[in-house]
Amino acid sequence: MYVEKTSAPARKPVTVPGLKAMKAEGRKIVMLTAYDASFAAHIEMAGVDVALVGDSLGMVVQGRSSTLPVTVDEMVYHTAAVARGLSSTLLVADLPFMSDRDVPTAMASATRLVAEGGAAMVKIEGAGRICEVIAALVERDIPVCSHLGLTPQSVNRFGGYKVQGKGEEAAAKLLADAKAVAEAGAGMIVLECVPSAVAAKITAEVDVPVIGIGAGIDCDGQVLVVYDMLGLTPGKRPKFSKDFLLGRDSIQGAIAAYAGDVRESRFPGPEHSFS
Repeated sequence: MYVEKTSAPARKPVTVPGLKAMKAEGRKIVMLTAYDASFAAHIEMAGVDVALVGDSLGMVVQGRSSTLPVTVDEMVYHTAAVARGLSSTLLVADLPFMSDRDVPTAMASATRLVAEGGAAMVKIEGAGRICEVIAALVERDIPVCSHLGLTPQSVNRFGGYKVQGKGEEAAAKLLADAKAVAEAGAGMIVLECVPSAVAAKITAEVDVPVIGIGAGIDCDGQVLVVYDMLGLTPGKRPKFSKDFLLGRDSIQGAIAAYAGDVRESRFPGPEHSFS
């Protein structure tokens, strides 16, 4: 399945400021997870804007029941592997559970993901106390993507993988959190499992790109777990995903179809969203 990076079409590297420009111009941002060099090469060839090395690897690669056991060492290993398959796609890597518990720990973890793994940006879950961590990282030139809504590292507090931001009070808090992380310096926000109307309001009221996963069509872009969008994940596919490999004869074709549907606002549909 490995494909040489040189076979990817030439394009300018995607940058953090470039993503903000895409939001301003109304161009949809395409984001997809990757965990190894081969999938990264396919993502690169399809012209995907952002590759995310998610701690979701704990579930879809390692077969665990949650993302919580994933370590910084494992994230660095997979991030470095993905980096070898990319040339112009922006690389984002997750800070795993408790690697952001305070500023010094987050700084050490993020430094490894950037210096050893080759990430251009790190993703961090939550708001509140996390805003201090975001500000400290950005001050030291480490771009940050914030993850709000259903944050998988908080699964025990939520009592499961449940839609977040339902009801006026919860929606207002989510909007306030989005504004707070943007104010702290986050260069992008991922919203997971949030009612479409709430996600649309947040997208309109913050000046950084908002990437949805189960958050409706009005976000500035979309992200999916690559195994989900290829129909490879065992068991029931998440409501917010779609099998793009169905009816196509290659992984490359499926990824290209996903990218096209995101850019043309054909995905997600109402059936992939929450109200």
